[in-house]
Amino acid sequence: MSTVAQSRDLSDRKTIENFAAVVQSVEQMKLLTILTTADIRGVGPGVWNGWKAQLLRSLYYETEPVLTGGFSEVDRGKRLAAAHAEFRMAFAEWPKDELDAYIGRHYPAYWLKVELPRKIRHARFVRSSEQAGHKLAINVGFDEVRGVTELTIFAADHPWLLSIIAGACASAGANIVDAQIYTTTDGRALDTISISREYDRDEDEGRRATRIGEMIEDVLEGKLRLPEVVARRTVRSKAKPFVIEPEVTINNQWSDRYTVIEVSGLDRPGLLYELTTAISKLNLNIASAHVATFGERARDVFYVTDLLGAQINAPTRQSAIKSALTHVMAGDKAVQPAA
Repeated sequence: MSTVAQSRDLSDRKTIENFAAVVQSVEQMKLLTILTTADIRGVGPGVWNGWKAQLLRSLYYETEPVLTGGFSEVDRGKRLAAAHAEFRMAFAEWPKDELDAYIGRHYPAYWLKVELPRKIRHARFVRSSEQAGHKLAINVGFDEVRGVTELTIFAADHPWLLSIIAGACASAGANIVDAQIYTTTDGRALDTISISREYDRDEDEGRRATRIGEMIEDVLEGKLRLPEVVARRTVRSKAKPFVIEPEVTINNQWSDRYTVIEVSGLDRPGLLYELTTAISKLNLNIASAHVATFGERARDVFYVTDLLGAQINAPTRQSAIKSALTHVMAGDKAVQPAA
């Protein structure tokens, strides 16, 4: 349940149907939810957080109608209306018209998957950024329990945006441990990236985050070539005492619309940048990405299509993708992704 909640697209009907087929009954799902929550909380301080709790709730409530008589858009609509109402009640500082317009900018998945305190922070951040006329804005937060720095980035959506963000983090020596990625209805991206802390003082972490933001902006404006910067600044970490064989899975059964690529293996600085760059070079569009790190293991899931918006069905094409990404996970810099 933890894997599905954190690494699958919960707004994709196929995800919910597949999960329902496994759990089979509401009673078993209730027991699994309790077990999953206890399991995550028992790992250690900071592992359990509001985001993971919200994802588990979303998965539970999306699956319940399937187990009780079919997929119900009415139930989902009620939960969406409840999420809107909750936000309105907690965030009464804006005029109604402005609040209505803001709510309409986000897709249902955002309202159902993001916890309320983060929604409120996002709203204030987006408003202040637009009032200041920023093309790209970055907000820095600190989670002391998890020991991470959170970078929330608001920018025009771009096919390479995730890769650019990951590359800027890599060039600053920042290791991405988590990512929440959303697109608004008016073509903006609202991404929250969690990176491991490098400095004890928040002021030093803030300056590093500012450098990352400036680099992202320079790349988007064509002032900087990211591959050269990453190659110059990224330092390979020393060999770790763990051996995790890279795994790449390509699946068309997890979604009716997208091809789902799941990669896992030993985590390292710059890994997400290398993966997203390789995927883009393979002429694939990333519709959504689900990024998570579990100790030394990275597990990243990408929902992709070809440039025409279709799933990847040809066995030879799938084989080329799998080969390229396996080499990336293995750290083979000499192998270039297939065209």
